[in-house]
Amino acid sequence: MKYQQNITKQFGTIIGIDLGDIRHAVCVTDKGGNILEEKSIINRRECFEELAEQYPDALIAMEVGTHSPWISRLFASLGAEVVVANARKLRAIYQNDRKCDLLDARMLAKLVRVDRDLLSPIKHSSEETQRDFISIKLRDTLVRQRVNVISSVRFTLKSLGIRLPAPSTSSFAKAARHYLQNNDFPELLTTIEPCLRVIDELSAQIKELDKKIVKAIDEKYQHAQRPRQVDGVGPVTALSFVLAVEDPNRFPDPRDVGAYFGLVPRRDQSGESDKQLPISKAGNQHVRRLLVQSAQYILGHYGPDCDLRRYGLRLAARGGKAAKKKAVIAVARKLAVLLLVMWQTDSDYEPLKNAKAADAKKKAEEKSKAEKSETICEEKTAHAA
Repeated sequence: MKYQQNITKQFGTIIGIDLGDIRHAVCVTDKGGNILEEKSIINRRECFEELAEQYPDALIAMEVGTHSPWISRLFASLGAEVVVANARKLRAIYQNDRKCDLLDARMLAKLVRVDRDLLSPIKHSSEETQRDFISIKLRDTLVRQRVNVISSVRFTLKSLGIRLPAPSTSSFAKAARHYLQNNDFPELLTTIEPCLRVIDELSAQIKELDKKIVKAIDEKYQHAQRPRQVDGVGPVTALSFVLAVEDPNRFPDPRDVGAYFGLVPRRDQSGESDKQLPISKAGNQHVRRLLVQSAQYILGHYGPDCDLRRYGLRLAARGGKAAKKKAVIAVARKLAVLLLVMWQTDSDYEPLKNAKAADAKKKAEEKSKAEKSETICEEKTAHAA
């Protein structure tokens, strides 16, 4: 109750806001939990400014969502303290039998009044970071659209008995034109030409965004250069990781970054039962997917020899259910920790650092054993003499 007393002394007004897309439900309570006002406001900056002016220095709780980044920053700039709740953790809200926006806002106000840790609060990135992430997200959208168009073209022609070659994605349109022209399919080429033009345009836009991402690394995020030393980590993955973490010192224990990106198993332990569950998939989905893709490359046929690869192959060699998939996730988690440690310590990447350390330790043990054996032989010789 000591924590609650500190909260109620500092904040005379506590506000819960259930965010929507057009309108938001608002519940205002005093420090004793008594409801002062319940209403609905329009999703406009002026309405939030009016609410902050009406209840200055309030403690405000809201769920994470599409509008929560800019709204939380707006309230903070107006002098209010904002707690952004993790929606995945609020069973009291999403499993409520009488769920509605007004009751959700009321529940947020009550929970933050008792203990803000009950909301599993999250911290949004800065507006600058969010803006710099736009190029990466748009590139991801264009890449997915290009894949969908290519798949549509390939499967449509496959139904006619035509199997197009499988070059790199960026050169698919050129290869498709060449194949159809040389195999006397001019009518089909005319039919699918609009799709091939779309693929060409998407590839050109993706290339421009790639240049923009590299430029951002060179001019603004030089510390994103170091993660690119790891084979399998390109500019997109490096910048995405840096923008998502934002502050390398936010993790006292570097291994916590694995949980931050949802790469650790969920847990359901009770008594003697401790189930093996899939990963939590919390945090930034885009960065998690990029880390997994990098891990797949490291463990793939063209992956370089390094500590990460050796670690993953050892796990995969154990066999068992989905051993390879588990190895990929484990390498992705270890890769995230490695990138964070390199950033925190400002150190370069050493592919076989652990292997060299193990070899050095083994040689030292063998040398010590040999010296000990030699000493015993000398003592025996001296004793015999």
